[in-house]
Amino acid sequence: MYTPEEILEQTAATAVVKVNKPLLTKLILGFIGGAMISLGYLAYLRVGGGLAGAAVFPVGLIVILLAGGELITGNMMAVAVGYFKKRVTLSELLQNWLVITLANIVGAIFVAYAFGVLAGTLTSGAGLKEALQVGQGKLTASFLASFFSGIGCNWFVGLAVWLSYGAKDFSGKILAIWFPVMTFVAIGFQHSVANSFLIPFMIFIGHATWVDFVSNFIPVYLGNIVGGAILISLFYTLAYKKH
Repeated sequence: MYTPEEILEQTAATAVVKVNKPLLTKLILGFIGGAMISLGYLAYLRVGGGLAGAAVFPVGLIVILLAGGELITGNMMAVAVGYFKKRVTLSELLQNWLVITLANIVGAIFVAYAFGVLAGTLTSGAGLKEALQVGQGKLTASFLASFFSGIGCNWFVGLAVWLSYGAKDFSGKILAIWFPVMTFVAIGFQHSVANSFLIPFMIFIGHATWVDFVSNFIPVYLGNIVGGAILISLFYTLAYKKH
């Protein structure tokens, strides 16, 4: 395991790599990232949510970090470290966040329609019941509640990414990712990309609207930024900077 100071330097270096990837690479890996998180969420709903669902959800982030993928919530932490360490410009940070966000949303909506609707995995039975129950809870939450739920989510997701950078072997990285992600899911915190799968699925089957989606996405996304870029990136940069 690397020290926190070493993880900070590795994360800053990773930020530089992320912002310099070709646009097509970002779009492909962003699509994969959105799709993998959504498939993890699909598994969560299929097993009935709860602790069992929380235990299977991390497979999405494991695939992204170990097989390849770009996820905006992880980049909110990683690229922000590069910015705070002055390795990445504000323009590069914002461009990266925009491209990866859009690609993640496309990947999430694809999974919602292709696998949630067309494959029929969530259109009947317990899966449908769980999806509607969880989704309605997200749609009825206030702006403030969704915002703070987004903060809590990405504090854990960002930590999962941070810890994975600190682990030196494959199994260590899996464990580093698994428990923080399982924790945020078990608590019920909101993830903007996961919601970009669930709420569009509800739209496709007539239980929500695109206005509902945007109204949820904005506060959760802003909360995700605070959780990743402030509570991890800024705080750790300040704590471990060389004096």
